[in-house]
Amino acid sequence: MYNAKMEISKILAPLIPGLEPNQIYDMLEVPPNPEMGDLALPCFKLSRILRKSPVQIAEELAAGIPADENIDRIESVSGYLNFFLNQNHYIRQVLCHIMESGQAYGSSDIGKGKTIVIDYSYPNIAKPFHVGHLRSTSIGNSLYRLYKFSGYNCVGINHLGDWGTQFGKLITAYKHWGSKEAVQKNLIKELVSLYVKFHKEAEKDDSLNDEAREWFLRLEQGDEEALELWQWFKDISLEEYQQVYDLLDVSFDSYHGEAFYNDKMEPVIQKLKDKNLLKESEGAMIVDLSDEDMPPCLILKADGSTLYATRDIAAAIYRKKTYDFDKCIYVTGVSQNLHFKQWFKVIEKMGYEWHKDLYHVPFGTVSIGGERLATRTGNVVLLEDLLNKAIEKTLEIIDAKNPHLENKHEIAKQMGGGAVIFSDLFSNRIKDVSFSWDEILNFDGETGPYVQYTHARTCSLLKKAEESGVNAEELEFDSSLLNSKEEYQLVKSLAEFPEKVSQAVEELEPSIITRYLVNLAQAFNRFYHNHSILLEDKELKHARLTLVKAAKVTLYNGLRLIGLHAPERV
Repeated sequence: MYNAKMEISKILAPLIPGLEPNQIYDMLEVPPNPEMGDLALPCFKLSRILRKSPVQIAEELAAGIPADENIDRIESVSGYLNFFLNQNHYIRQVLCHIMESGQAYGSSDIGKGKTIVIDYSYPNIAKPFHVGHLRSTSIGNSLYRLYKFSGYNCVGINHLGDWGTQFGKLITAYKHWGSKEAVQKNLIKELVSLYVKFHKEAEKDDSLNDEAREWFLRLEQGDEEALELWQWFKDISLEEYQQVYDLLDVSFDSYHGEAFYNDKMEPVIQKLKDKNLLKESEGAMIVDLSDEDMPPCLILKADGSTLYATRDIAAAIYRKKTYDFDKCIYVTGVSQNLHFKQWFKVIEKMGYEWHKDLYHVPFGTVSIGGERLATRTGNVVLLEDLLNKAIEKTLEIIDAKNPHLENKHEIAKQMGGGAVIFSDLFSNRIKDVSFSWDEILNFDGETGPYVQYTHARTCSLLKKAEESGVNAEELEFDSSLLNSKEEYQLVKSLAEFPEKVSQAVEELEPSIITRYLVNLAQAFNRFYHNHSILLEDKELKHARLTLVKAAKVTLYNGLRLIGLHAPERV
């Protein structure tokens, strides 16, 4: 693929001793003002290597660069070497590559032969799928798509929270206050209601906690009634979760949750013993991490029951044996940083060299009006409710603007869900998010629907051209006709896409793509509003339609990478 930045890096390399093209590539930057050039090389760092002033270096490089078809002119300004590209050559190279690549534009094969395991979403069985789960789900789904687009074999795992003392509490609540009819009628909402009631009643009667511990012990020991209730709660939950995943267009390769590893922890505990890593502390068994300046990693409680760390270690070993991953990524909240550091270190102490291939991808917390989400207090917003409300609002907008639109319910679903996902992925993942109905359902400005509308606009233009006898798939175009500021800026924005994909993969940051799409949509709309496209002038029409087609391809590819649909009509 044509990459102007790389071409200039290769031109400069023979003139800068001690630097490889890839090092020069990293130094090149885009000037803040297009009038200062398309690319610039700041020469300040080079002064230490070449023992000359930045101004002198820039002037000497400008004089020494041979004529090249990629470059129109070069200017040396205050220690910067500014490159003005040959616009005609650049535009033709970029647009031809996009047209030839189609839905592969921006993809690569850097991950060929490598496997990435991504652990994301992980809702807790018998608890609501609320907005707090959206972050892990949307970030993980986008990372899965980004890695797959980059040639990796991807394995998406939904590590369900389907085990633990909460099931003892829920069974206790069901036995005291529940009924089969109420659960069958209200499903998870009834289970949540029972769970909340348990905590309220347990504050008044502590014996309920003892009863809950007894039920969980019976569950761990394989008690038939306890297992039957647990499986029933799990089946109800999975059926409801699938409705949410369908709205989000998210799928997984594995649903192995915590319960799957019940019979896989004993070998882990035995290996820890064999390595003399387990120590007793107040009746519990721990791995001492004081030499790493961390609290101990708790492996077994005093009563012999296992913990999250025990299961995570067992799961990582199972995944390495099953998938032989090159990288295993865990998409969870920033509050779990210490937990992952601890058990990653335990994996290292157990002698597994692949400990370095384990990555925690943290994200900021989600709150409602500054208060943290908590199922036990009922302070949650159900994700399905949010998605349905976004879909309803989208349908209202469609009815107002285009009431006769075909498949408008499906399109409303795609755009409503897209608004929610896009809003979640727009900020850097590490930032905290304060949930707001008004903000998440605002479709104006830098939003998913804005980008989706722009994609639909490109489709509409191409369809109108096709109806007039122009086949956008077989366009011949004269790139020299695309000589306006808006056209050139749009091409430059289109050319950034492969690098943005690479950057998003490297930094594990989907928001890079989300923000890029807003910038691309804005560049397209400036071009659209300033220039007629379906003209009488055949050659200019074909050139501009090629630009429209390239924008459509890139918007589509980018939207799919963050988990959004790209509707052709809205």
